[in-house]
Amino acid sequence: MNFRNFGETGPSLSEIGLGCWQLGGDWGDVDDYTAQKVVEAAVQNGINFYDTADVYGEGRSEELLHKYLKPIAPDAFIATKLGRFPSPGNAENYTFENFRRFTENSLKRLNVDVLDLTQLHCIPSKLMESGEVFEWLRKLQQEGKIKQFGASVESISEAKTCLKQKGLASLQIIFNIFRQKPISELFDEAKAKGVSLIVRLPLASGLLGGKLNTNTSFPENDHRLFNNDGQCFNVGETFAGIPFNIGLDIVEELKKMVPEGMSLAQMSLRWILDFDAVTVVIPGSKSPLQIPDNAYATDLPSLPKSLHNKLSNFYNENIFQYIRGKY
Repeated sequence: MNFRNFGETGPSLSEIGLGCWQLGGDWGDVDDYTAQKVVEAAVQNGINFYDTADVYGEGRSEELLHKYLKPIAPDAFIATKLGRFPSPGNAENYTFENFRRFTENSLKRLNVDVLDLTQLHCIPSKLMESGEVFEWLRKLQQEGKIKQFGASVESISEAKTCLKQKGLASLQIIFNIFRQKPISELFDEAKAKGVSLIVRLPLASGLLGGKLNTNTSFPENDHRLFNNDGQCFNVGETFAGIPFNIGLDIVEELKKMVPEGMSLAQMSLRWILDFDAVTVVIPGSKSPLQIPDNAYATDLPSLPKSLHNKLSNFYNENIFQYIRGKY
């Protein structure tokens, strides 16, 4: 496993992290035993960065990380998020008092004295633009409840809004072969300001894993079924906003470009890691067997420039037109 600094001074984070949305149950049921094995596999493969949120399973994901991660990797870096918890919910969430309560609840579930990183969880753009929520995060930092703060965003414009804020440590963005706009519109500014980029949906909800097909069925409580057209939240969070059947056709073309000795998933992860603006990539996994394959991407050689150019042209000609959701 290779490592990159979080910010200009560290800590040092594994290039491949673990996204923990699935531990909360929105990717179909994940029992405690499976969650334990996923976490153990991540630790065994050198992963020290874990991304969760208070809303994942209404706290279950955080609780499972305390239960299964901390005993075997007490120094692991855990990033959580706040702002979308269902109680009180919606606009009522956005007061300093509730932000403090959400933070204190995450501290209890994770059983830590201070959070490594807390992130705004894709909150409404107007709230980010007003700047008040960032003052709340600074107060929580001053109170010793959080070490650093960042924001998980859904669009480039939201990312640029956040980059104006003093003290912002990180941005979490959707970035993958299906969504390449951050390369030209975000990376240079983030690097210049020393803001770390956490990449979610690197495999586009499994599409870029290359194993889904028209016969694949998803459980009723899997967002790939109940949000495939944005029925419940931003469609970009599911399959990166690409219609499923179109995505399958695109994947078949991408498979023809995979270098020998790599899987499509590994090429997709390696492609992201070839950009030095990226700090950590957080694929999720419901199976411990997927972890070593994902982690191996860090040890693969960089993709040839010719392949990068080919993937860029392919995106412009065959993918961009199908993207839905905030971008």
